[in-house]
Amino acid sequence: MKPILNHRQRALTLIEVLVVVVVLAALVSMLLPFLARAKAKSPRISCMNNLKEIGTAYRLWAGDNGDLVPAQQTVASNGWKDFLTKPNQGSKCWLNYAIMSNELGLSPKLVVCQNDERQPALTFTNNFDNTHVSYFVGVTANDNNPQSIQGGDRNLGPGTVPDPDFGYSPKSGKGNDVTIPITGPVSWSLKMHSAGNPVGAGNILLGDGSGQQVSSASFNLNWLRNAQGTNNWPAGHIPTTPSIRLVFP
Repeated sequence: MKPILNHRQRALTLIEVLVVVVVLAALVSMLLPFLARAKAKSPRISCMNNLKEIGTAYRLWAGDNGDLVPAQQTVASNGWKDFLTKPNQGSKCWLNYAIMSNELGLSPKLVVCQNDERQPALTFTNNFDNTHVSYFVGVTANDNNPQSIQGGDRNLGPGTVPDPDFGYSPKSGKGNDVTIPITGPVSWSLKMHSAGNPVGAGNILLGDGSGQQVSSASFNLNWLRNAQGTNNWPAGHIPTTPSIRLVFP
């Protein structure tokens, strides 16, 4: 007969258990900063994807409307250019997106950033206004000028010191129609994607439909200064220096 082997499992000693716990705790402490950064980046990437979807909507809409985006097409031809012949049209920023609702897949979620305190509307028709929009509109940008600034996060403000709130975009939702010299300076406020970044950071959409993640410094240096100045200002409101016109929700 073959002898029966008696397999006895040795239990871990208290010291061995403590060593395992210490090693696991060390690994967790090393991973936490990476996980925190990944979590912080996730909404910004989601927000960038929103802007890219909006860029696609612009191109689709323009393809059906004389190769012009809504801000450059007349009201009679389904755009909102007529309003923009007058200054102070920030209150109508939401109209730019409502006009493209079909191209946006009838999804108001696409015009609200995950890191914004604003919430999406249920539809583009009922109670949709600036308080359901996270992105400003560059009213003269189009794909003929790839470096033109088509849109971006609403938390942009004047100067080099980031605003603690939302810069040019008022909480009231009344919007803001802003003239920005291409020499700047402007800076992203400490809201939305600027968490942990004392000099501000944000996303922009360019005329060719591409998106860029930028800091305040890189936006001023690489994008704002290379932007084509607006040339169809309202009468009596033509700036003395080359500037762009951004409409904020």
